[in-house]
Parts: sequence; structure tokens; C-alpha cells
Amino acid sequence: MKVVITHDWLVGFRGGERVLEAIVELFPNAPIYTLIHKPGSTSKIIESREIVTSKLNRFPNIFENYRKFLPLMPHMAESMKITHEADLVISSSHCVIKGVPKPKNAVHISYVHSPMRYIYDQFDAYFGEGVAPLYQRSLMKLIRPYLQRWDKKSNSNVDHFIANADFVRKRINDYYNRDATVINPFVDINEFKKFTINETKKDYFVVLSAFAPNKRVDLAVKAFNKLGINLKIIGSGQQEKMLKEMSKPNVEFLGNIPREDVIQILSGARALIFPGIEDFGITPLEALLVGTPVIAYAAGGVLETLNNRVADFFYELNEDTLVAAIEKFQDNRFNRSDLINRAHDFSKEKFQKKLLDFIEQKTK
Repeated sequence: MKVVITHDWLVGFRGGERVLEAIVELFPNAPIYTLIHKPGSTSKIIESREIVTSKLNRFPNIFENYRKFLPLMPHMAESMKITHEADLVISSSHCVIKGVPKPKNAVHISYVHSPMRYIYDQFDAYFGEGVAPLYQRSLMKLIRPYLQRWDKKSNSNVDHFIANADFVRKRINDYYNRDATVINPFVDINEFKKFTINETKKDYFVVLSAFAPNKRVDLAVKAFNKLGINLKIIGSGQQEKMLKEMSKPNVEFLGNIPREDVIQILSGARALIFPGIEDFGITPLEALLVGTPVIAYAAGGVLETLNNRVADFFYELNEDTLVAAIEKFQDNRFNRSDLINRAHDFSKEKFQKKLLDFIEQKTK
């Protein structure tokens, strides 16, 4: 079977790209079609494949400014032509890539990380007053209806949907009026075997996140500003300047650090703080795998992966309820083996087997 894989953009290596890598491993001869590709920004496995980009890749300074070109992305996806022979197209989609026209007689399976949050239910989190500048808010209000229409219309190009969580399956049903099969992502257990795990807990909490509005890193900063206890933040993103300006000295920003250092800090933390609404959330599973419990907002995909044996939850999206959860947190309530065993329920091998079974069923 000739396979082509598509992915929105390749400018970093986060949760979506880890799922992409696992798909790529299953089909070693499959080319990858994407809107833009920053060479060297992803894993060796992804970078070793043939990568075909759209015209957007030629724009000056595109890797730093690609988000600003969202209004052009539907057209860029539609204008891409898959020139390789394909019996099966697998799209790894969170934006527009599912709209790349499939070749005649090909089956298109779309693995949806999320319908575009910023044009549906989380529009205000990205473009609300006080979040985005006035010109950006005004522009997005104008083009939001167009993006929604295009997004729904592009679904005629998809034969079968896979959702990364039941939370996303419900959103696919709500926004697209289409059914989807749930295949959860994974934590890469084999990757962690090569790292030294810090089994001694130290006196700090940790946030590991991109600095995007929906991640609500600002909530963690406000809470720890009030508490005055140590918080280490790993990551970067569009809200970095704002977050640093609002932080007190007990909040430390570490930036994007080597993976080995990430694991050391994550495993040494008293708990991972996870304050946003995620569609699935791989980072909490990585925390469990290294023996670190989670304090999470009780919404979204974490309700499918976490439970009271591995996490504490807070139930209102404000810093006061997060402060209360941190103050009540007790390290000794959690059993290390419970944490690790829960992470093992979401292995890469299980993900790949379920995906292959689904593909076999839909391409008979």
C-alpha cells in the first residue's frame, strides 16, 4: 500500500510531532507533505523522510511569523498537490492540513489533534480583549466565519476521522457533525529508559508547556506569585515577555532546555502544574512515568488519563482555586508505582497497534 502523510507544519518537536513520528515509523517509505518545514527543527526520524512543502515555505521569515499567515493557510493547503502515488493519505491535523486534496481513489484518514481551537470554543482565549492587540482581534473577528466555513467544507476530503481523545471526539461531532474513533496518543516509554531519573524530590514545582493562551501558564505564575514558593517553568512561546514581566523572583524561567535536563527537572519536582484545558495532554503522562504527580485543572483530556490516585484536581479556572489545591497538596499521598503504572497504560506500541488495526479495517 502506497502511503502519504501530511502534517500542518514542522517548526518544532512537541506532542503533535511525537504522534507524527510514531505514524512515520509505521510507513518508512511515506513522504510527508506540510505547509512549512524548518530544517532540523524536529526529530531525526521525521527529518530523514522526504518532506514536501507549500508555497508558504518561501515567504521571508516565515518560521518566526507563520501564525500571522493563518488567513492564507486554507488556500495554501488547497493548492498543494500530492504528486506521489497514494492508496492512503494519513493527515495529522490541528489546523488546515486535512484540506490538502487527496489523490483520486485514495482513502484519507485524518488523525485530529483538535479542531482549530482558536476559531471555535477558545476564540476569546486567543483573541479576546487583553490577550491580542486590537488590530489582530478585529482581523480575526472578520475572518473567523470564513475559516469556520472552510474548515467544515474541507471535511468532505476526509473519509474517516480519528480523535486523540473522547474530548476531541465530542468536539468533532459538535463542529463537524461527523463521527470519530478515539485512539489516544502515548508517552514514549522507551525514550525514558536512556535517561537518569531523579527519584529524590526537591523543593519546587514545575510547569512544562508552550506559552500559548490556552495553556494558562499565566494562572500558574499568578498562583505562585501569591504563594511565594519555587516554580520552574520550561518552555517558550508567544506569551513569554508578558509572563516574565508578571513573575516574582520565586518563578524561574528555564527556556527550551535539552531533553535530558527536562527529565531531570520533571522527575525532581514535587508535582507538575497543569493549569490549561488540553485536548489530551502528553506532558502529565511523562510526569507520571518519572514518578511525579500532577495538579491539573479538571477539564479536557486529562480526565481520560489522570485519576485521584495519580493527581490532585482544581475545579475553577482561577488562581485562588489553584493556590488552594497547591496548599492542600501532600507528596506522601501518592504511590510511585501507581504513577508509573498509569503511564504504562498509554504506550507507543499500543498506539501504533490500534492505528494499524484501524487502517486495516478501513482499507480492506
